[in-house]
Amino acid sequence: MKHLIFPLAIIAAYLLGSIPFGLLIAKAHGKDLRSIGSGNIGATNVSRALGRKWAYFCFALDVLKGMIPMLATLPLAGAAPAQSQGERVVQLWLWLAVGCAAILGHIFPIYVKFKGGKGVATSFGVALGLWPYYTICASFALLTWTIVVLIWRYVSLASIVASLAFPLALLLAIILRPGWELDSLWPVLVTAVAIPVMVIIRHRENIKRLIAGTESKIRQGKD
Repeated sequence: MKHLIFPLAIIAAYLLGSIPFGLLIAKAHGKDLRSIGSGNIGATNVSRALGRKWAYFCFALDVLKGMIPMLATLPLAGAAPAQSQGERVVQLWLWLAVGCAAILGHIFPIYVKFKGGKGVATSFGVALGLWPYYTICASFALLTWTIVVLIWRYVSLASIVASLAFPLALLLAIILRPGWELDSLWPVLVTAVAIPVMVIIRHRENIKRLIAGTESKIRQGKD
């Protein structure tokens, strides 16, 4: 029965992920976010348009878009005992599909002609909600992101480096943590590699600007 609920959960996660909070916040202030800065609808561009306070608010909402679907389906997958290893793998794939739907909703939102953000905040929310496998690794990735931002002040570089650190942290956890077996957890590892690849692809223009030395840094002292 629970497997029949997952298709509905996947659709709901995509629709939630598609809500363009950055665009809505800017519109409420009489601004068109797509005509400002990079034109992206994520928190970084909200910071350029409205300042850090609204950027933090947008980031939190985008995180919740990923975390809420994962927590809502936790009783169906993450916390439910599996009958066998095969059943456990199926449960993980279905749970991961919910999270990926939320991320794809943010990147390709149906409400704004499939032109969305880069998926970093929503991916972070998915990772926080996929307890316990991604949560600890997401915290490590956030620490990595913070360190890179504080040193170099490039949000794009921090997002790329943190996304690369995430699957490495998960692989290390699977190797070192008792009870975490690759035979049953390989879906979470595969997805932990796929999500950073998607994030990096979405940052390809930023990578070009980083190489050229034209990428924008975080401005200090802006409210």
